[in-house]
Amino acid sequence: MQRTKRKSLLIILVTVWTLIAIYGWQQIYGQDDKSLTKVVIGYQAGDEIEIAKLHGSFVKKMKAKGYAVSFREFQNGSAMMQALASGKIDYGRVGDTPPVSALASGTKLTFVGAGGTRSLGSGIVVTKKSWIKKASDLAGKKIAYTRGTSSQYMVLKTLKKLGLTTDDVNLVNMDTNSAALAFAKGKVDAWATWDPYVSKAELKQQAKLVVSGSDVGVQNRNFLVSPTSFASKHQELNSLVVKYLGEDMQWANSHTTVLTKKLAAALDLDRKVVQRMLERRTFALQKMSQRAIKEEQIISNLFYAQKVIKKKVQISSYVEK
Repeated sequence: MQRTKRKSLLIILVTVWTLIAIYGWQQIYGQDDKSLTKVVIGYQAGDEIEIAKLHGSFVKKMKAKGYAVSFREFQNGSAMMQALASGKIDYGRVGDTPPVSALASGTKLTFVGAGGTRSLGSGIVVTKKSWIKKASDLAGKKIAYTRGTSSQYMVLKTLKKLGLTTDDVNLVNMDTNSAALAFAKGKVDAWATWDPYVSKAELKQQAKLVVSGSDVGVQNRNFLVSPTSFASKHQELNSLVVKYLGEDMQWANSHTTVLTKKLAAALDLDRKVVQRMLERRTFALQKMSQRAIKEEQIISNLFYAQKVIKKKVQISSYVEK
């Protein structure tokens, strides 16, 4: 009988302590996963979302507010826009060009936030042995790029500055991995791309950046977008995502050494490559500014003039009010 009482008391104590522990966990990290609202965010290697994912603070803060955040990686912004259009993601961190192409093709999306720029880490690279020494030498050359991404805008802006057209070069549309391989094997003369690919090509292949975004007025700003049907119904959530991601970007800017180590491991890159990538950009995420809207409008206007898109897109009409 005594043994039974002790066993019962032990069970009660364990139950009480378990309930206390669960309550404490919920107070710190939020509700139980089953009661949380799921939020899916798309990202690309080495971007703001990946940094937030590695830091871990964003997920905890969102959980405390009742949201379970999961991440989905994409090779480029064009693929991400397709996923967004089909409702597979709720938010996407994307470059400046994919949203314009997506809107022109009928995708209903909303600009929720604007990130930092990376004009110095984006551009057109050539191999170490290339005879191409300056931008004007690109005339008549084979240039790899990825349609619907910032690399397409980079090429068009470069050609415009040189007084050339797409007929004056041989443009080859390739996905990022295929372009990287073609460049490494010398099957193309140049490659329009962005960091960390630019930094990797420079340090590992002694490639030369003959045109950077800063040379031709390409900011290559990042944006946070969402399906319009989702964004319009979740304005409070939009604000939380922008706020907490913005806080993580402040952390990233002030903890470069730690971030370099984390990103190098996550991207399976040499630390020197990551260090160079971080040295030429500042991370940010905030509400859309008039400057960011103007930058996007310039892209939209150029794409329409060059007949890359068939529909004129007024960017301000797709910005969260």
